[in-house]
Amino acid sequence: MALSRRTLLGLAAGVPVSAALAACGSSGPSKGGGGATYWYLNGQPQEGVRAGAVDAFNKAHPKEQIKDTTFQNDAYKTKIKTAIGAGQAPTIIWGWGGGTLRTYVEAGQVEDLTSWFDEHPAVKKGLFPSSFGAATVDGKIYAMPCETVQPIILYYNKKVFERVGVKPPKSWNDIMALVPKFNAKGIAPFSLGGQSRWTNMMWLEFLFDRIGGPEVFQAIIEGEKNAWSNPDAITALTKVQELVKAHGFVKGFSSITADSNADQALLYTGRAAMMLHGAWSYGIQKADGGDFVSSGGLGYMTFPPVEGGKGDPSDTVGNPAQYLSISSKASAEEKKAAKDFFAKGVLQDEEVKKWIDNGSVPIRLGTEKLLAASKNADFLQFTYDIASKAKVFGQSWDQALSPTAAETLLDNIAKLFQLSISPQQFARNLNAVTAK
Repeated sequence: MALSRRTLLGLAAGVPVSAALAACGSSGPSKGGGGATYWYLNGQPQEGVRAGAVDAFNKAHPKEQIKDTTFQNDAYKTKIKTAIGAGQAPTIIWGWGGGTLRTYVEAGQVEDLTSWFDEHPAVKKGLFPSSFGAATVDGKIYAMPCETVQPIILYYNKKVFERVGVKPPKSWNDIMALVPKFNAKGIAPFSLGGQSRWTNMMWLEFLFDRIGGPEVFQAIIEGEKNAWSNPDAITALTKVQELVKAHGFVKGFSSITADSNADQALLYTGRAAMMLHGAWSYGIQKADGGDFVSSGGLGYMTFPPVEGGKGDPSDTVGNPAQYLSISSKASAEEKKAAKDFFAKGVLQDEEVKKWIDNGSVPIRLGTEKLLAASKNADFLQFTYDIASKAKVFGQSWDQALSPTAAETLLDNIAKLFQLSISPQQFARNLNAVTAK
């Protein structure tokens, strides 16, 4: 079929991945023409910033056009892996780095960019140093860090708290004490798009850290035998099930998707009191929530400590950045266009301003004055402080682990939240796929 330069994929869930790719002319490496193909996530306000960067580059480089295609989050994770495995990857591969990037590297699917960064030192020096960890495999850089730093944040509806007459939680015990108070008023304590699974995962990421410290998940990453059976891990798994049993999450959370932003709507309409979500949620609530944000209705904080826990309350989890890799199967022309886009199209001044206007902190250094001058200054400073002061910034588990282990993880997280497996069963199932 004829395809416009910017195409939306991922809405027709019933279309097999291979058929969807075969049906679209811009999928896979383009043939000549001095351009490059680029897939990334849709959904506003982030999509508009990404599209704007592509448009600006194309206008300034008429002989090196970037042809972009957008996908929904959950659909993209499947489609990009299938395309790469079939040798039909786009030139520029948008991702989260970490374990998934490692699998691409080990399969020879992405370019080694180490020497390119050596030849372009100003590019590397202009970005948060912490952003390169998830772009690096065995000491070599395979991705261009881009976009924004995205710690996971505990949001709350100030108006709901005032109506119920309670204060934001300062500890895990406070969270558990708030649950019956909100339920008694017919308000869900926490919104959760549980069908997407990775949203549930954020709870475990923080509980593991707050209870056992970063060492617990580090042992998992390093493939230690029975690492998931660490007593602190079992405690964390048990506590999240206690929250589920106490009706801490909105009724029917397992059928709510994050892609639909229905979880966000529950918070800004006052049907839920709190929500654990990424820093990007601020922009969504600002765009979709009417005057909820501008009127001061949105509160935010980092995840509170757990009584007796070993973790540092300054630690955070989430995405240190987003990442762009280059397909090793692309032509020399396509690779050149992609690298020129990295040098002259990524995090340019206009893109940086748009991220800040949307309530995000770009990973480009030297933006402090822009952040302070923004109408979102308070939230941006809060996000910047979390990211810059965290002693440990843990990468999202489904990106830190290999794709195979991540899928087992997400499947078992869904079962854990549905109370269909015990913490001990969860640990056994995960030990089987992460131990070396």
